[in-house]
Amino acid sequence: MASRQNRRLTRDARYGKYEGGPDPLAPPVDLAEALDAIGEDVMGGTSPERALREFLRRGGQTQRGLDDLMRRVAERRRELTSRNNLDGTLQQVKELLDQALLAERGELARNVDLDDGDRALAELQLDSLPPSPASAVQELNGYDWTSPTARQKYDEIKDLLGREVLDQRFAGMKQALENASDEDRAAVSAMMRDLNQLLDDHRRGTDTQEQFDAFTAQHGQYFPSRPQNVEELLDDLAARAAAAQRMRNSMTQEQRDELDALAQQAFGSPDLMGQLGQLDDTLRALRPGEDWGSSERMDGEQGLGLGDGTGVFQDIADLDALAEQLAQSAPGSDLADLDLDALQRQLGDEATVDARTLQRLEQALRNAGAVQRGTDGHLRLTPKAMRQLGKSLLRDVAERMSGRQGARDLRRAGASGEPSGATRPWAFGDTEPWDLPRSITNALVRTAADGRTGPGVRLTIDDVEVQETEARTQACVALLVDTSFSMAMEDRWVPMKRTALALHTLVSMRFRGDDLQLIAFGREAEVMDVERLVGLDAQWDKGTNLHHALLLANRHFRKHPTAQPVLLVVTDGEPTSHLEPNGQVWFGYPPDPVTIALTVRELENAGRLGAQTTFFRLGDDPGLARFIDAMARRVDGSVVAPENDDLGVAVVGSYLGSRRGGASLFGDDRAG
Repeated sequence: MASRQNRRLTRDARYGKYEGGPDPLAPPVDLAEALDAIGEDVMGGTSPERALREFLRRGGQTQRGLDDLMRRVAERRRELTSRNNLDGTLQQVKELLDQALLAERGELARNVDLDDGDRALAELQLDSLPPSPASAVQELNGYDWTSPTARQKYDEIKDLLGREVLDQRFAGMKQALENASDEDRAAVSAMMRDLNQLLDDHRRGTDTQEQFDAFTAQHGQYFPSRPQNVEELLDDLAARAAAAQRMRNSMTQEQRDELDALAQQAFGSPDLMGQLGQLDDTLRALRPGEDWGSSERMDGEQGLGLGDGTGVFQDIADLDALAEQLAQSAPGSDLADLDLDALQRQLGDEATVDARTLQRLEQALRNAGAVQRGTDGHLRLTPKAMRQLGKSLLRDVAERMSGRQGARDLRRAGASGEPSGATRPWAFGDTEPWDLPRSITNALVRTAADGRTGPGVRLTIDDVEVQETEARTQACVALLVDTSFSMAMEDRWVPMKRTALALHTLVSMRFRGDDLQLIAFGREAEVMDVERLVGLDAQWDKGTNLHHALLLANRHFRKHPTAQPVLLVVTDGEPTSHLEPNGQVWFGYPPDPVTIALTVRELENAGRLGAQTTFFRLGDDPGLARFIDAMARRVDGSVVAPENDDLGVAVVGSYLGSRRGGASLFGDDRAG
């Protein structure tokens, strides 16, 4: 019995599309790649809002972005307009008319029982038909056909026209009414009368939901979208009617005249066109916001009938709406508003998967606390995102340092010293002693969670934790970064920010006892937190106020009299401004002797406070090189001249060397 039940359950099982929210089997999105790319743009002066949009637009290494979707939308639109033309119905009418006339002429020639006078009169009438298909169809309305085949083809013209004009307003009507009976046509006519009455009542505000329900109960087969109320019905009808009007606008005047004349023959009932005209007038009044006036150039080789052409114009409207949504340029644009159903209709499942992934990526960045909207409405990178970005930059610095001749792994930094009492997971390169109780506890918990039994405990590398140590000597660090206009002009803006963030991350992660202060100096100097510095736009004011920056650095050193002062200066120009006693900024170029003297005096004050000083000279200006060398000699400091890409490695290496009481690690030249 159990076996039969299992077979019955298997037989009764049904599988369908998952509609319970986000796909639980979808691959995870790559937040690290997104955050790195966004952070890089932010450090280059792009706002976080724009940086996020730009990443979603470009996509990642394996993830297609909005630009790719927009390209496919444009290609699909171009395909529709270049492949099709609007002569389809007229060509079908002409073909049926030619077939009818050919069959009739053949019957006139073969029928020996036909009176010669009647034959001659019929042939004369056929020979004198106007070249216009619409006029010819109209003149043949009272013609007494001798050929049953010819009469059938002529009746097919009227049937085709009726189905086409209805298909323009009600999608699928052309197929539904193929070989329709008089009873079918009467049902359509009744639906049209009831529909116009319902919409007219709605226009006057006298309709009810019960009236709508009664209408759909009787005529619901004509509305496959299953609207739930009059408003939804209006939306569907107006969208298709507007597409039909845009198709008409795109025709030549000759085509419009031909179709207008032919339409009067639809189903042999001029009343149909009157009902459709009333419907169009009502829809225009109730939905004036639809696009009733535009047109398209359609000059392809494939002829479109009225119904199919209206569908193509609806597709074009879908594609235009998708292009606007994908552009994300309108105020308040949100990827969550992207019409995935329209995207699937137009571009297929693959494009829909790409769009869903981008939506998930944007939402994951917000849910993960990487970006948040401030009180001013603008997106900002959160401190959590800054830490993650800093770790990524620090890893890059570590790899560069590890690849240099004789360099020590960055993860060994701070290994010697007193235990801090804290532990952390072991990482490659760690030399700190294992914390055995924590490691064994991790193994026991893991073994229990895996459900394993048996004697003994098996350690894996993931169980191991090491004892954190603190260096015995605390450092008081001042990183002075030049923010004058030349830094942005010479593409040094982003390397400077990357350096500051990497150093800040290193200090906050591994040397929490140290106190780092970031000081930006352009025309004047200012202490900045790392979030503000990373988001700082390029500064175009002239002036390099190293004097003011050194004043702030020395104030920082004096607040920490027991710590080892470390002074790191990143600059690409000589001092051209200084701070006056009254607090005003004085600027002069070329560098004024007073500016130089005040800057040197403050640098010497730093030396007297015991600061270990390193200058990071950017650029190849010989005058700057001589000046920096002379400055460094006065305080027994070091000079490093890194390339832009190596600035972070040089600054981090110098910081670590200063903490050990030695020189910078990589290619530093002791001045003098």
